[in-house]
Amino acid sequence: MKIAAAAYPTSFLESWKAYAEKITDWVQTAAGNGAELLVFPEYGAMELATLDGHDTALDLERCIHATSARILDADALHADLAVRFKVHILAASAPVIDETVAARPVNRARFFTPTGAMGVQDKQIMTRFEREDWDIAPGGPLRLFDTALGKIGVLICYDSEFPLLGRALKDADLILVPSVTEALAGYSRVRIGAQARALENQCVTVMSSVVGEAPWSQVIDTSTGTGGIFGPPDTGFPPTGVLASGTLNTPGWTYATVDPAQIAHVRADGVVLNSRHWAEQTGRDTPAPLTRLR
Repeated sequence: MKIAAAAYPTSFLESWKAYAEKITDWVQTAAGNGAELLVFPEYGAMELATLDGHDTALDLERCIHATSARILDADALHADLAVRFKVHILAASAPVIDETVAARPVNRARFFTPTGAMGVQDKQIMTRFEREDWDIAPGGPLRLFDTALGKIGVLICYDSEFPLLGRALKDADLILVPSVTEALAGYSRVRIGAQARALENQCVTVMSSVVGEAPWSQVIDTSTGTGGIFGPPDTGFPPTGVLASGTLNTPGWTYATVDPAQIAHVRADGVVLNSRHWAEQTGRDTPAPLTRLR
């Protein structure tokens, strides 16, 4: 399969039509290059708040409600594009008000297939900004999607930095990592997390990023990153584990071709067997005893 990871610049939108044309163009470009799986980044949907004006987009609470109110329309657009272009799409995540899950908004990514099916994945662990300044809540549980491309999981940005969340997706062939990071250090943390999850689970991870400036938002005002696709540095994969990496802060798609048979092979007969040997750590999550040497 061919995978496309976005380095996505958000826009101040003049109309819903402008948004629909933008997303359609991005999907059409990736599909035209043969991609079957398209991954958009975390909080890329914040540009929807601009449809309610600059003041709303800039206000931390009002931008939640403005974005969440547009998500059903955005979902209908993405669902149509997935069917029309015969692709799987992870749409850019958004703050979504869903009182059946949490009293406060959750950070939700939505996944669409060419058959018209849809699944959602909420972020599990909030960053300091999300919990201290914005009051975004942890959402529903981790899910593993069984698709025509294989088993797919999603770890939204900060979630990718936690190995036990990654391990909960140990049966995933692909783990998608939509992200938004302000600084190079943040981008590096998420990228290292994505590569670590690929190493541990002997799977492929796909990182997408918001890029550029959005002076109309307190959430994504400055974003650093690029797209990247990673595997274990082992049999059938590059010795660095990097299948593809875009140019930092340059908008566009990063592509890589992945053979699901390679994932099965490296798990069964790689030079090392990280995934299989994980259980040998059992009981070692307690602190090591202190040995005094002074």
